Amino acid sequence: MKKLMVGMALTATLATAVTPGFGSIGGNQGKAYAATVTYKVTASKLNVRSGAGTNYGIIGSVVKDQMLSVVSKSGSWYKINYNGRTGYVSSDYVQASGTTTPPAESTTYTVTASTLNVRSGAGTSYASIGSVTKGQKLSVVSKSGSWYKINYNGRTGYVSSDYVQASATASPKLVVDSFKTLGNAQQVILVTADNYDTKSAKIQTFEKVDGKWKQVLTANGVLGQKGFALSKKEGDMESPTGKYTIGTAFGRYENPGTKLPYRKITANDVWVDDSKSSLYNTWQQKPANGRWTSAENMDIPAYDYGFVINYNESRTPGNGSAIFFHVGTNYTAGCTATSKEQVVSILKWLNPEKNPVIIQSPVSELDKY
Repeated sequence: MKKLMVGMALTATLATAVTPGFGSIGGNQGKAYAATVTYKVTASKLNVRSGAGTNYGIIGSVVKDQMLSVVSKSGSWYKINYNGRTGYVSSDYVQASGTTTPPAESTTYTVTASTLNVRSGAGTSYASIGSVTKGQKLSVVSKSGSWYKINYNGRTGYVSSDYVQASATASPKLVVDSFKTLGNAQQVILVTADNYDTKSAKIQTFEKVDGKWKQVLTANGVLGQKGFALSKKEGDMESPTGKYTIGTAFGRYENPGTKLPYRKITANDVWVDDSKSSLYNTWQQKPANGRWTSAENMDIPAYDYGFVINYNESRTPGNGSAIFFHVGTNYTAGCTATSKEQVVSILKWLNPEKNPVIIQSPVSELDKY
């Protein structure tokens, strides 16, 4: 089963919602109430630092055209979410690129007065255009002095901040929040497709922090040439569905910084895909010396970096072998792939102490997990 890939680069969308202007409404720094914009890296390589300045240490890097999840602005630096950590990048090397929806988590305001006038401007000298009542939720656009600008029956109105109170909305429910089969897993890689027959996939990573799931990354990916498998078989060009643990990380270069057990590939390394061999679905080294008649060469660009998906650990003959998460942009012969940058990013993020798992499924069948 040969997983030669076409192309090596994939521009992945890490996140969407960021805050223009980074103003403060009612003391909620970085919260936005209007449409926001995404930011794209313009430098070929941009360092991510631990603080807002070149005197801070480098904790990683991003590459040209990569999309960033910006939290706020500090001087001429952007604070970003970087692999589940806080990082900073120079604003000189990123640019705004298009509007998106507002951030999923914002702040709502509740009326505390029995009746509160809505005025045409920010002050009592402006005419009343209507009123709101106690307990009513308001859609706040911005703050002007001690007045909130709101959307009122399709018009712009203003209410006194003395008679409304901020009340944080509940965070939107993530898909992993509904999963019942995660056990003690605190890191999840979720690979989904619209249906069984598509080779295009969405890759998301989630991590449980202080008892709550947080989304870390979103990227585009690819599956087997024929999509997902209902029942995986050797050579079917389909990727297996299911929930699997994470095995050994590998690559043709030195360890990129993963905490997983790491094995550097040599020219003699192969993965046995001969169903009749006693070494079926294991990593071995040439020469075969009669131990197998078919094996996949590991020393190829697709395996510059990756990790083993622990599929068919019982090594049942014919049920599929050499199922990896690796580098690629077109399609695979049964693996899951994304850009090299994203593979490395995920490898660095994975922590075996958090019992990571990977779930692969059509969107319509996520309720199985």
